[in-house]
Amino acid sequence: MPDTPHPFAALGIPPEMIRGLEDLGITTPTEVQEKVIPFLLRDGSDLIAQAQTGTGKTAAFGLPLLTKINPKHRDIQGLVIAPTRELAKQIGKQLFRFTKYTEKMFVEVVSGGDNIDRQVEALQRPTHIVVATPGRLIDLLQRDALTLENVQYVVLDEADEMLSMGFKKELNEILRLTPKRQSTWLFSATFPEAINALIKGCMSPGARTIQIDHGHVVNRDIDHRYIFCDRSNKTEFIAEFLQQQQENRGLIFCRTKAGAVTLCRELSELGLQVDVIQGDLMQKERDKVMRAFKKQRVQFLIATDVAARGIDVEGLSFVIHHQLPDQLEYYTHRSGRTARAGRKGMSLALIEPKEKWKIAHLETRLRVAFNEYVPKRSR
Repeated sequence: MPDTPHPFAALGIPPEMIRGLEDLGITTPTEVQEKVIPFLLRDGSDLIAQAQTGTGKTAAFGLPLLTKINPKHRDIQGLVIAPTRELAKQIGKQLFRFTKYTEKMFVEVVSGGDNIDRQVEALQRPTHIVVATPGRLIDLLQRDALTLENVQYVVLDEADEMLSMGFKKELNEILRLTPKRQSTWLFSATFPEAINALIKGCMSPGARTIQIDHGHVVNRDIDHRYIFCDRSNKTEFIAEFLQQQQENRGLIFCRTKAGAVTLCRELSELGLQVDVIQGDLMQKERDKVMRAFKKQRVQFLIATDVAARGIDVEGLSFVIHHQLPDQLEYYTHRSGRTARAGRKGMSLALIEPKEKWKIAHLETRLRVAFNEYVPKRSR
């Protein structure tokens, strides 16, 4: 019998990229990769993909993008736009790793928070793919540091996040400056009305739509829980919960910066290994907190919705909602930080009795079931 082809070879990925994937321990395609990769490799039309973070979508668009790049041409041929500095850097790092055994391809990451003069200098070198945040890319275009006139493929990653951050104008301008664009690949966890307007304005009517998880917006590996908790008892409950987590790590979401800072102080005073990330932090301070969390010097991270954008940390066992967000897509993004890459995880909402209706609303809109959380009592 003939040998069974490698799962990624069956999708059309060349052997030299498969070697790079194997070095990363990536041997079996995820659902989004199985659906997206063959389409992008064989078809030149636009793509709209609904996929959560943690589903392997960077490889889903990154591998076809790298396959289509011609290393012999020095121009920028591919453009990936991401909402935050952290996510842009993660994408750039992955693309670099995928090309370990291929003919040399140059990827440049340009994002806010880094020295723009160094970025201008770096872009003078041959560059095949640029990974950028919208605001910094516009700044560099205004400085004539790069041109997008030969870009053929544009990826909009976490498009809903970019629009919720107010980047609609920048995205439209960037897309206008790519006259030779052959196809646009849009990835989004949710599809608010603003996304539909963007799709209508920049993508072809025949764009292919791929939905992951059979229509479920929220990852099915997440265990959704709630517990009734008066406002005055929330810190006490969270402290007890965290003390029982042993090696488990997680994120705690607060709706306000002041609330996040206060909760961090209260939990730290109780001896818990926590830190906070919120909008008032300078970039250097934010980077320091994120390094400590990723290197597991900090076990639990408290964050606001805005500050948490782009956070991508593997192996988080749970997410706690100190308060539920008002917007449905915020719940989706929050809970999507756990149960990644096939692991299980819990999303736990602390609600006051009068907020029970919010759980029913989430169940209906997201087509998920919430169960009441029963605390484990310390002996």
